[in-house]
Amino acid sequence: MSETGAVKKQDTPFEGGPMDGRVLAVLVGPTGNPPKTYRIPVPDAHGGPPTVLVYRREPRGHSKRLGLVQGWKYTYDPEGKRAGGLRLPWSKRDTDPDATPSGKPDDADG
Repeated sequence: MSETGAVKKQDTPFEGGPMDGRVLAVLVGPTGNPPKTYRIPVPDAHGGPPTVLVYRREPRGHSKRLGLVQGWKYTYDPEGKRAGGLRLPWSKRDTDPDATPSGKPDDADG
């Protein structure tokens, strides 16, 4: 088996939730950024299913001149829902069926 080289890690702080104030070495991807979500399974003391703590990646700060991201931090997401994703104009997600379609006036005459 061939050697793949050194694995790159980035020390990333965690804010909120049970991991508040801790800094973990998180693996970075090919772009040099840590993953958008970080899930931490916590085993149950009574042998039940593990609780999963969900943290979302946010910029730690921006540079003054160009506004580039200076680093990343993870903030606690207590609901743990899947956020974001690719939103296409034709997708039906998060639409109100009673609402008037965008771009068409509300025609009361029929």
